[in-house]
Amino acid sequence: MFVTSNTDTLKCPITFELFRDPVTGQDGHTYERDAIITWLQKNGASPQTREPMTIDSLRPNHIVKQLVDEFKSSSLQKHFLFRFGIDIRKAGKRPIFQTQGKSIYRAEWISKPGPDVVLLKIEGAKANREAGYYVQLGSHPHIVHTYGMVENDFNALMLVQEYATEGDLAELLKENEFQPSKLVLLEIFLQIIDAMVYLANYGIVHGDLACRNVLVFRLHNSNPQENLVKLTDFGLTRASTLYSVVGSTASTTLVVVPLRYAAPEILLSAGLSNYSEKSDVYSMGILMWEACSQ
Repeated sequence: MFVTSNTDTLKCPITFELFRDPVTGQDGHTYERDAIITWLQKNGASPQTREPMTIDSLRPNHIVKQLVDEFKSSSLQKHFLFRFGIDIRKAGKRPIFQTQGKSIYRAEWISKPGPDVVLLKIEGAKANREAGYYVQLGSHPHIVHTYGMVENDFNALMLVQEYATEGDLAELLKENEFQPSKLVLLEIFLQIIDAMVYLANYGIVHGDLACRNVLVFRLHNSNPQENLVKLTDFGLTRASTLYSVVGSTASTTLVVVPLRYAAPEILLSAGLSNYSEKSDVYSMGILMWEACSQ
């Protein structure tokens, strides 16, 4: 049974992408047209309720389409730059994740409806590109979507990113909440590799490839096709082409070297250089070992 915990009304529960052509089925749920047609051709039943459902029952959802179009239009008009406390705010005082120089908060839109998001706050960092570039990077199905940046007075870079409904792969495996078969692990690895190839085509080195930076949106222990993961936190190194260190380096995550996953050449240079596609390949090997050894 294809059950997800996705409550985001602007994203398809199958693809976890913003709707382009939303349709409602006789089960009362809304889907991306192409995704649900493919599903019904194969299964003949609702992915949510498992009740029989036909392609002929699908009807356009004009309300959801309008909401998505308004969100996209508004974001474009703002050049993907949102104002903290006006366009978006934290949904709670405490972060849902925190490490040296980096915090993640649940967030909510203020002015208009939008997808479920988090605020990624990176201390002592600034963006090297315009906001639209980071949004474009998130167009890959296995890269976490960035919806824009937040202008703020915190002397920090703040990115608006999609919320991962199931958390990160490391935590799920550690807590035994996810016990994937070998075929499921293979599918997850292929999705990560697909994302890494995409980043390499942009000339981007991840620099911190690890299970904790693989976010899970859909999971199933035995059916590979019912799993969906996305890569996050790429480019957060001192050698990054995406971000730069500002102010004191003591407060930013960009200078932290992930010892467990770092290639030998990174350790020999004390994390100051030698980040490359090759060092990412080494880290991918450690990631696979970590996932398989749980």
